[in-house]
Amino acid sequence: MINGAHVILFTGDPEGLRAWFRDVLGMPWVDAGGGWLIFALPPAEVAIHPADEVPAQQGGRMLHQLYLMCDSLESTVSELRARGVEVGPITDQGWGLLTALTVPGGGELGLYEPRHPSPLRTGTGVPG
Repeated sequence: MINGAHVILFTGDPEGLRAWFRDVLGMPWVDAGGGWLIFALPPAEVAIHPADEVPAQQGGRMLHQLYLMCDSLESTVSELRARGVEVGPITDQGWGLLTALTVPGGGELGLYEPRHPSPLRTGTGVPG
């Protein structure tokens, strides 16, 4: 029934952010026409959090967040800094090591090394 997900990032600098995903992160892409790049993402997982975790400025509405995941936050951060990416401090959240990447057009994108169980690593819950 469902065969994928399409994530949309809104930014004041779409060309800059597209170039950043292409050139800095090295994400595979296709040109959907007129320079409108669409990127392939690595395998993904979805977590459902309670509404009381939604930031107050969102007024309790459903909020979507995107975090990229990696196997080693330390080595990934080192590679990204070498490519000129501004990286925030690394914090241990218990469920993983977390940081934020400053992206073109303003804003941040979360990056973390998960320590929680993941269906991507265990195959748990994957229909046969």
